[in-house]
Amino acid sequence: MRPTRRRTLGAGVAAATVAAFVAATPAATAGGHGHGHHPGHGHWPGHHHSRTTSVQLLSFNDYHGHLEATDGPLDASLDPSQTPVGGAEHLATALKALRRTAPQGRSLTVAAGDLIGGSTFLSGLFHDEPSVETLDAMDLAVSSVGNHEFDEGTEELLRMQRGGCHPVDGCYFPTQPYRGADFQWLAANVVKESTGRTLLPGTSVKKVGGVKIGFIGMTLEATPTLVDPAGVASVDFKDEVVTANRAARQLRRQGVRSIVVLLHEGGYQSGTYDECEGISGPIATIAEQMSPEIDALITGHTHQPYVCSIPDPAGKPRLVTSAASYGQVVTETTLTIDRRTGDVVRRASSATNHLVDREKYPADKTQTQIIDKWQSIAGPLAAQVVGTNAEDITGDSSGDRGIETPMGDLVADAILWGTQAPENGGAQISFMNIGGVRASLLRAPKYAEGTGEITYAEAYDVAPFGNLLVSMDLTGSQIEEILEQQYQPVADRGSRPMLALGVSEGFSYTWDASQPQGSRVVPGSMSLNGTPIDPDATYRVSTLNFLANGGDLFTGFSAGTNVLGGAEDLANLVDYLKANPGLTAPEDRVSGL
Repeated sequence: MRPTRRRTLGAGVAAATVAAFVAATPAATAGGHGHGHHPGHGHWPGHHHSRTTSVQLLSFNDYHGHLEATDGPLDASLDPSQTPVGGAEHLATALKALRRTAPQGRSLTVAAGDLIGGSTFLSGLFHDEPSVETLDAMDLAVSSVGNHEFDEGTEELLRMQRGGCHPVDGCYFPTQPYRGADFQWLAANVVKESTGRTLLPGTSVKKVGGVKIGFIGMTLEATPTLVDPAGVASVDFKDEVVTANRAARQLRRQGVRSIVVLLHEGGYQSGTYDECEGISGPIATIAEQMSPEIDALITGHTHQPYVCSIPDPAGKPRLVTSAASYGQVVTETTLTIDRRTGDVVRRASSATNHLVDREKYPADKTQTQIIDKWQSIAGPLAAQVVGTNAEDITGDSSGDRGIETPMGDLVADAILWGTQAPENGGAQISFMNIGGVRASLLRAPKYAEGTGEITYAEAYDVAPFGNLLVSMDLTGSQIEEILEQQYQPVADRGSRPMLALGVSEGFSYTWDASQPQGSRVVPGSMSLNGTPIDPDATYRVSTLNFLANGGDLFTGFSAGTNVLGGAEDLANLVDYLKANPGLTAPEDRVSGL
């Protein structure tokens, strides 16, 4: 395993611009912390009546219900050692081991959103009740909401927090109704239109080691573009910086001087999992603008690991961290706090990212029992073979949702298959958002199936969101407008300006990324079964209700007329797999994307 390296914020660091901080790893040796130093072995400030005390914050993000230890290592660029990491059983053990390095009562576990939604089969099949149960058993204290917390709408999120049986599927264990989450989701920038109040609490104050720490929890402002707009129609998503700065002022008025933001928005960097090489994306700008009263930012969304130092508006260094995804990394942040003032001493505060090494951190028995409980009712359905593939059909393993993939096109084919009959919509062309295709179909067994067999669980992994098929009339020019909406500026779409669409068999076009926004579809290149698309002619187009409602900012679908609803997307995909054995990877249908 590659050794982790502690990052400290040095007192002598000049903080003129973000670039000055992130051009290299933000390493410093202030406060006696050099690389490799690990507090918790007799070196914690505050042990001997000192003027400072330290609090350990353990954090992660983008858990997405990855209960089982089936994920591979991090990308080789992030972890050259390719250590097998992740799984709830190992994450729980890692958290316990790291807590033992801090003095008793001075550790708190927090998260930065997307704990549920977009989940694996075992959790998603049960509306993520298993995910919440595992997190409660890990003693998670508080988390921001993320965009995926809203996948099933605001009412379902409130049920996940407060408890109660699912309104359609009921109670999975009748003698043990779902009791809600023990941890608190925070949603400071999610405001109910009817009352102007936040959907869930915006802040939480925890007393740790005798000092108060205030947490501000938020999701990215662009959340409505990433979920079904119909499910969030009753709330507004506010600017992250304005919201955080206001909340920080309120916390200060309450006497809270140590303030941490939990934000489901992030960035990208080119170093390894415990570094910060050239951080880019929304988080760099957001961190520059958030009030100096905020002492650290724990972030997520981009599934990237980093430990950065980015200057606040006063030019002082401030920790900004993220822990990859799926419980594969835990960030350990040590906040050194002045006992007299309650303020964080930033130059003596530090953070490091730890790999959740499955060998180093063996399975936690409580987590194993939780997983076994849910597997007992999921197993027979999960193992059902619903199709076969003759070769690997891949999505994009790097997380780039701006490129055409064989899996994206295959799901578009499945949508067309399920909507082309006249009674089902009469579709001629189908589109699928690449970001909604969550897994590949490989010939090698993923679970316990045979080579080339596709199980129900694998189909679920591809399509976990419970969308519905929708067919509509669109003109050729309206289809072109939708394709142009694949690229939108960062100001509108945040950290993913390019979101590609998979397209169904028979439809093709050419994309020129060198052209300005709105002019990237090469004129005259769109065709259907070899015939050029007529801008004025009407075509039947099918997609998911997520896109039909304007999700991912594909608002062009709202121009559709003669709209007809259809089957649930997973059920349709399973039927397609059953009807089409021996699947092969589709050829590219887009030139130049």
